[in-house]
Amino acid sequence: MSLAGFTLLVITALCMAVANLLMKTGITAAGGFSPSVRALVRLCREPGFVFGFALSGIAALMWFRILATQKLSTCYPLFVSLTYMLITLAAFYFLHEKISVQKMAGLVAIIAGITAVARG
Repeated sequence: MSLAGFTLLVITALCMAVANLLMKTGITAAGGFSPSVRALVRLCREPGFVFGFALSGIAALMWFRILATQKLSTCYPLFVSLTYMLITLAAFYFLHEKISVQKMAGLVAIIAGITAVARG
């Protein structure tokens, strides 16, 4: 994986993590979500959700560029693991979600995996 590809992948994972946090806070501020037109209208009035949704679209466009220029067998595991790690840590810090010992051990394993895949 090239340095430019890896940099774009990290930026894409960061955008996706932020997008998920924004959508989560928007859904919470809207009072939750159920599959209905009314719930969808409430979400569209929440700036956090709208911005998070737009940011996930931007991240998807960046992901398409990664797919066009990098090996899928390398970039997909890196993207998923980086996104998982960033969302878990951000949810702990910003949303005050708890991280169990098992989840922390999993994050350490993911970081080791990211390192191994990135070097291979």
